[in-house]
Amino acid sequence: MSEFLPKTEDEAAAIIRDHAIRGAALAITGGNTRSGFGNAVAAEATLSSQGLTGIVAYNPGEMVMTVRAGTPVADVEAALAENGQMMAFEPMDHRPLLATEGEPTIGGVFAANVSGPRRFISGAARDSLLGVRFVNGKGEIVKAGGRVMKNVTGLDLVKLMAGSHGTLGLLTEVTFRVPPRPKTEETIVVSGLNDAEAANAMAAVMALPLDISGAAHLPLTVRWTFLDGKLPQGEATVLRIEGLAGSVSVRAEKLATAMGRLGSVTRLAEADSRRLWREIRDVKPYADGTMRPVWRVSVAPSIGHQLVAALRLDAGVDAYYDWQGGLVWMRMEAEPEGDLVRRYIHALGGGHATLLRATPAARATTSAFQPQPEAVALLSARVKEKFDPMGILNPGKMA
Repeated sequence: MSEFLPKTEDEAAAIIRDHAIRGAALAITGGNTRSGFGNAVAAEATLSSQGLTGIVAYNPGEMVMTVRAGTPVADVEAALAENGQMMAFEPMDHRPLLATEGEPTIGGVFAANVSGPRRFISGAARDSLLGVRFVNGKGEIVKAGGRVMKNVTGLDLVKLMAGSHGTLGLLTEVTFRVPPRPKTEETIVVSGLNDAEAANAMAAVMALPLDISGAAHLPLTVRWTFLDGKLPQGEATVLRIEGLAGSVSVRAEKLATAMGRLGSVTRLAEADSRRLWREIRDVKPYADGTMRPVWRVSVAPSIGHQLVAALRLDAGVDAYYDWQGGLVWMRMEAEPEGDLVRRYIHALGGGHATLLRATPAARATTSAFQPQPEAVALLSARVKEKFDPMGILNPGKMA
């Protein structure tokens, strides 16, 4: 398959126009670090944003950054670190889990709406996105949004592009918020709670005025994989507190006291805390070099452990929980069991299950994305038709 690496937005637009005229499909990619994810795309060529690099505008005082879409995430993070700022949504690095190579790009992060452990308090990637430039399926250059929140022109279009996985256009530039990075952090580890007890404990502690920015539960089957096995014995319920050193110390003490009534409590200092949450973010337990199916399931926080318990009656499932229990990472021992997973999700009140990893054969028979209700599917098809009337951009990726 041939690959196009345009160096300018106009060059990218010309490539897409040419393919639209011929009705020739293009696979839209960034750094290709999520290669294989999604439904199969039949295309004669790949169009990558990797040639569109560089920070366009960044004034730390405004807490806003504008970057060309092909810029490596590492370059963005380095520039932010120099100024004590961050991407609040904590984007995951998919390479360990999917066994891919290359460099994640900032455009790819927003195109896939990638979010990490802080998602349940800071929002997803799309919630930080203020503006975009992209080339649609007709080869037209489109600008939406702006550099400050007061400029709401096209804001809905901005949100629409986040999570569209290249099916509506090739992102060429993104503008997003970059809040201050917390000065320090600490994690409280509560040992010995089962899945249901952990869900109840996390729900209770989130009601306290402690500004917890991470809440996850790591059962025995995965606990040993984190921090090279340094976590205390037993199941680990982990709670992160961030901010100024004095504030973190006081809040961590209050949290440790509150959780000490439920189980044995250990406190992780900054270095171990940062490492632990990176490993939770990047799904370290299932970055095992296999192709065993991995699901990313979003449900109500009180439902996650019920879903896993129900599935274990019919299939081999390993799991751990982020977002206070609302994000369930599940590795299946054999087949994806897509119908079973989604049937139980529906029975328990609804949610979304995304098949992140599987063999090509399994992907051929299991939709990677949660099927949409008929009315939503019809609306999505109409939006796709407006943006990409010839259907040349990542055809079938999300269908």
